[in-house]
Amino acid sequence: MIDTLIPFARKAPAGCDLPMLITPNRTGEDLLSAGQRLRHQIEEALLVTGGVLLRGFDVPDVAAFQQFAASFGHPLLKYEFGSTPRSEVATSAGAGVYTSTEYPAHQSIPLHNEQSYTRDWPMKIWFHCVTASPEGGETPIADSRAVYRQIPARIRERFAPGILYVRNFGEMDVPWQQVFNTSSHAEVEAYCARSGIACEWKEDDGLRTRQLCQAIETHPVTGEKVWFNQAHLFHISARAPEEREVLEDLYGTENLPRNTYFADGSPIGDDILAEVRAALDAQTVSFLWEAGDVMMLDNMLAAHARAPFKGPRKVVVAMAEPHGNHGRF
Repeated sequence: MIDTLIPFARKAPAGCDLPMLITPNRTGEDLLSAGQRLRHQIEEALLVTGGVLLRGFDVPDVAAFQQFAASFGHPLLKYEFGSTPRSEVATSAGAGVYTSTEYPAHQSIPLHNEQSYTRDWPMKIWFHCVTASPEGGETPIADSRAVYRQIPARIRERFAPGILYVRNFGEMDVPWQQVFNTSSHAEVEAYCARSGIACEWKEDDGLRTRQLCQAIETHPVTGEKVWFNQAHLFHISARAPEEREVLEDLYGTENLPRNTYFADGSPIGDDILAEVRAALDAQTVSFLWEAGDVMMLDNMLAAHARAPFKGPRKVVVAMAEPHGNHGRF
């Protein structure tokens, strides 16, 4: 059944129904069968709330999760032009399932919409909790429409032309061979040409890319404005002060592993991104995972994050339904 009034422990801003909780109609109902019964209701709920949490269903293995995600009618996507380390999870049901970002357990991953630092992104993203951490490890989420409204108008106007992402691949970032899934310079150049990415090769087989992408987008179905970028993640202010100082001393401004700029190439002030982060914090929804949980998000309507944790934790991810805005830039 679907019932937004079913109580479950979460922290959320007033008036926020994200995520809608969905529970079995009988003990032991398996997720794949439930998905066939609930698919239409889930898709409607995604457009209203931005995300659903399926809790209490039988999910015997990752292959069952893979089949559930694939049952929504779109092939599962490969993780291309990634910004964080992940590994593909082999399943008997096929490809398309990945580990969540493989950052150290003590680190937080701020709220973001998947691959919103590119001009191509998935519309749907699924998370499956295989093992719930005994302490922490939440996947916080936020309504991207509410974030857009929370951010001051003067900042929205400044970001409206887009955001310039600059990446320098080398020893301090994910290797370009892993990001592009190839060791061929020609294949990298062809991918960049198709994707509107300016690239240049540097000494010692290094690579620099520059791409202008959206900061604000319009959802193709609901027509609503959403805050849709990763300026606050890629900007140097996302680093701890000591780490930032070391990086700026080593590489200078132009050669930092990653950084963001306004569309005209001018620097984004730390104070502006502090206001963006405050808006994201104000709209954060958080709840503890339970083993077997599956969360499905509309990737444009809901951002996601990761909280630090202790002990074992395994959350896997799948993505589908590519969308983009190549005609805009």
